[in-house]
Amino acid sequence: KQCNEEGEREREREREREREEEEEEEEEEQKTSKDNKLILRKEGEKVKRERQREKERERGRQREREWGKEKKGVGKQERRERKEKELERKRER
Repeated sequence: KQCNEEGEREREREREREREEEEEEEEEEQKTSKDNKLILRKEGEKVKRERQREKERERGRQREREWGKEKKGVGKQERRERKEKELERKRER
């Protein structure tokens, strides 16, 4: 009788230990899952910021190209006008 009761208590303790281990594992999995979600969210935000920066850089490059074209165009036009004036002066002589 005593052996049966001790055996039963031992089995009950073992079941309790297993339940506690399972609960701890579940909590750990949930924590890991939450951590992974946070990590993914942070990585996603980094990617978004990097894309935004790249867009800004590209806009800046585009503006520089446009400004450079305008500047070059003005320079060419001025040179043409100067050459025409010089030719007119030479013709007058």
